[in-house]
Amino acid sequence: MNTPDRPAAVPNDTRSPNSLTPSRRGVLRAMAALPASAVLLGALPGTLGSALAAAPPRGSATRYTIMPFLNSTDATVNVYESDDATDFRLVKASAYTPPANRIRDASIFRHSDGYYYVTYTTHTWQDTSTTIGFARSSDRVNWTFLYDYTVPIANLSRAWAPEWFVDSDGSVNIILSCSTTNDQWIFTPYRLRATNSALTAWSSPVALSGIGANHIDTFIVKLGSTYHAFTKNETTKYIEYATATALNGPYTIRRTGNWAGWGSTREGAALIQLDNGAWRIFFDGYGDGSYYYSDSYDTFTTWSAPKRLPSISGTARHFTVLKETVSGGVNLPANVSRSLRSANYTTRYWQEQSALLNLPVVSSTSSAAEKQAATFTVVPGLADAGGYSFRNAAGNYLRHWDFRARFDTNDGSSTFARDATYIARTGTASGSVRFESYNYPGYYLRHYSYQLRVDPTDGSDVFRQDSSFVPANPL
Repeated sequence: MNTPDRPAAVPNDTRSPNSLTPSRRGVLRAMAALPASAVLLGALPGTLGSALAAAPPRGSATRYTIMPFLNSTDATVNVYESDDATDFRLVKASAYTPPANRIRDASIFRHSDGYYYVTYTTHTWQDTSTTIGFARSSDRVNWTFLYDYTVPIANLSRAWAPEWFVDSDGSVNIILSCSTTNDQWIFTPYRLRATNSALTAWSSPVALSGIGANHIDTFIVKLGSTYHAFTKNETTKYIEYATATALNGPYTIRRTGNWAGWGSTREGAALIQLDNGAWRIFFDGYGDGSYYYSDSYDTFTTWSAPKRLPSISGTARHFTVLKETVSGGVNLPANVSRSLRSANYTTRYWQEQSALLNLPVVSSTSSAAEKQAATFTVVPGLADAGGYSFRNAAGNYLRHWDFRARFDTNDGSSTFARDATYIARTGTASGSVRFESYNYPGYYLRHYSYQLRVDPTDGSDVFRQDSSFVPANPL
């Protein structure tokens, strides 16, 4: 709250989303993405499901990694990471530059040998591109070139947007978009399967049946026995949705046109499952130069209105997402009383005032009533025991309503439980914590004009500071 008159970014919705039920320079440009579940403590990419739909364990953190090339160059890629899949921060610029050619559409996953691998498009969109590249890293940041692989398709013109997919049988696959010389701009999705654990030998390419030609950037996740494919129709410029019971198909196109409300001139779909169980899709709005995300709470049936990613939209291009659970996260003891102090306004604390949560000055000389109103019991999250909820002395819980933080009686509903649950993320100052809304991913408890509200991150340092609080012993 360095400038108290800053306008708060608040959407028009008044309830939580689950309670409401040229980039190609005028021609095609591919974009791949990773079914992001290469989890250090969990599953492999491709086989996603409810196992990932939970807040990270105490002392652990969720980490999302992307490796985009930039608007300014496709000669190198940066590495960014995020703990909420919304606010991505630079880890290393120019983290990998191939020894020759280009790097576009980089797809990253963590293999069973403990290394990170990236595969990528090796040429710019104007040029013939019959190879895909491979590199390896032990830490996601420092990369070593492995080899370029010539995709064995007769009369191949372009092999674009290779993407890792690990199936439930453990097989490591790449889904990529290919065109031939008879029509270099008509792409078909193909599958390559690794035939050794070193990822140096591959099966013959097999076209995915049922999706058909003139589809590009096909992205697949598997839930149970069903494969869900998101693929761009290059005629209509919409992202379509298809399903199959086998990775090779046949797929049935289930949704076409503007079925999800994302609009046209969208491509490069990439899906991950968030900590609260929602599915998030990222896509490139190449028509307006922005990067977007949208969430689904009903397994791909309906989607929230697309929003631009803060910080990197318009800069980062064609990224993929790797989700991991890593050590070093917040370990806030539960079932204990705490006062919570602003990390950047160090004399101010959370305090309940007429059922609303505000941020007044509270000190050792404050009255007993003021101190009690600034003391709360931290309990396991009502909607997810890996998250946190906060209870006042009267037994009411901190929840958001119209994006204002307030205390209400628990009515036992799932909506209330989600409104009153927060996922702990590491804050900006030592010992500080940020509390992300469980049912509004990317929205945080933050102070504004000394009031606590739930607002969407804008990717700025000021917002991160305003949303960081230090748990302290009761005043």
